[in-house]
Amino acid sequence: MNQILLAKRIYKEAFMNLGHRVLRNGFKLYFWTCTALLAMVLYAFCYRLFTGFAWD
Repeated sequence: MNQILLAKRIYKEAFMNLGHRVLRNGFKLYFWTCTALLAMVLYAFCYRLFTGFAWD
């Protein structure tokens, strides 16, 4: 029983601070990915608008 509790304690201490950093960096990555995709969409729209795309 002590080995199980020890393994649980080691697991808990090992990943205690990992979650917040991973979550924070994950949201930063998500933000920059969305920003880049939005910039690509705006570029494509402006390119088509200024080059005379036929809006049929």
